[in-house]
Amino acid sequence: MKKYRQLALAAALASTFFSCSTSSTTPQAVAPPQPVLPVPTEAQMAWHEMEMNAFVHFSTNTFTDLEWGYGDESPEIFNPTQLDADQWVRTLKEAGFKGVILTCKHHDGFSLWPSKFTEHSVKNSPYKNGEGDVVKEVADACKAHGLKFGVYLSPWDRNRADYGQPSYIEYYRNQLKEIFNNYGPAFEMWFDGANGGDGYYGGAREKRNIDRATYYDWPTTLALVSQVQPSPKVLFFSDGGPDLRWCGNEAGIGGETNWNTISNDTLFAGKFGVEELLNTGSEDGNKWIPAEVNTSIRPGWFYHEKEDTQVKTPEQLFDLYLTSVGRGSTLLLNLPPDKRGLIHENDVQALQGWRKLLDQEFKTNLAAKAKVKANTYRGNAKAFAAANLTDGDKETYWTTDDNATSGSLEIDLGKVQLVKYVLLQEYIKLGQRVKAFSVDVWQENTWKPVATATTIGYKRILKLDNPVSTSKIRITIQDAKASPVISAVEVY
Repeated sequence: MKKYRQLALAAALASTFFSCSTSSTTPQAVAPPQPVLPVPTEAQMAWHEMEMNAFVHFSTNTFTDLEWGYGDESPEIFNPTQLDADQWVRTLKEAGFKGVILTCKHHDGFSLWPSKFTEHSVKNSPYKNGEGDVVKEVADACKAHGLKFGVYLSPWDRNRADYGQPSYIEYYRNQLKEIFNNYGPAFEMWFDGANGGDGYYGGAREKRNIDRATYYDWPTTLALVSQVQPSPKVLFFSDGGPDLRWCGNEAGIGGETNWNTISNDTLFAGKFGVEELLNTGSEDGNKWIPAEVNTSIRPGWFYHEKEDTQVKTPEQLFDLYLTSVGRGSTLLLNLPPDKRGLIHENDVQALQGWRKLLDQEFKTNLAAKAKVKANTYRGNAKAFAAANLTDGDKETYWTTDDNATSGSLEIDLGKVQLVKYVLLQEYIKLGQRVKAFSVDVWQENTWKPVATATTIGYKRILKLDNPVSTSKIRITIQDAKASPVISAVEVY
């Protein structure tokens, strides 16, 4: 991260712009703002830009109608007769997802690939007469359709007799090496917070507890993964990081105040009772650990036939988009394949309706190339003027002088138009800054308030309580940690 910050700072300083002084014909240098640390790494920035990824829960649980397998399930029950990973990934791509995270091993310990380190594996199932490899099929489908591939490998294993002993850690790391050597690269590795409890444990049938802070020796484990796949960098998700954090709930709701920064010295220690902090982040956090918003399209994470009528509607999925991507996070939506090995028709229909809604609501940016004026901009230099907000270039931005932590922007829509959404983006490569802002619309020859909010971050979408007809919109940055740096304003 330090190297990336240095590069960001060097790039900022190298892109010094010039404007003409009113008192001299000699150009005066106008430097960009200094980064407000911490800033995202290159890999984290790419993750922000993905916006929507899919989770795929598929295992023996699919066939036992359980959420958490006990670990004593026979591999013989795993027998999807029509498994089509291409159907999964094709469906997800058409819905707009940019990546897929597969549950390669859930708490029951069943491995979806023919692991040489366990018999509790797809290799001992009827699927393709023991010759199947679900992880490979999904990874290959992702490559074929241009989606990034990610993995979930549960640290908890209710099948292993040695869970809780040092030898299990060696086993877990061996499986990680298998995954990353044979199926990578992976853009994200996902760790569940569930660790320890009752299980089969090779026939012991008992409850085992582990010290979540020390048992797995996460620094060594993660370093091993990074050595196996040094590039592109794997982003590690867990309750508190180190690269991505949980949003504090499984309802698909990111914080209305959502800082990508948080101070966290426990990482995988399994902090409970901090859901609110994880949801909002910390304004003065010393690490860039953005929140990932995870939820399922169904009540459960694995497929259950009884939930076929409980699939989220397109409208519900659209609301989830607004409370995740629309609050500066990335949405991770679970789509569990059924017993056939297909994404169920009801789920597909919901995704298609959702995609239609997204395309319909965000079809025409009314502010594209619109005229914008600001009450102030950095050094009166064109390079930092308000026109950068509507030019469609994510690398340009409006900003103020260092001593100005507020500013007002006025977007001229050209004519009276119906407005339902206002979208803003900060140039987070220089850090997250905005603490409070408001939106007003021009009606009856006066400005009328329609929305207020706190943070912006990578992206903020405000849905107006009531659509309004207006020809002009005013955005006022009321407070910021430093000079606000806004890269885009869009209106729909």
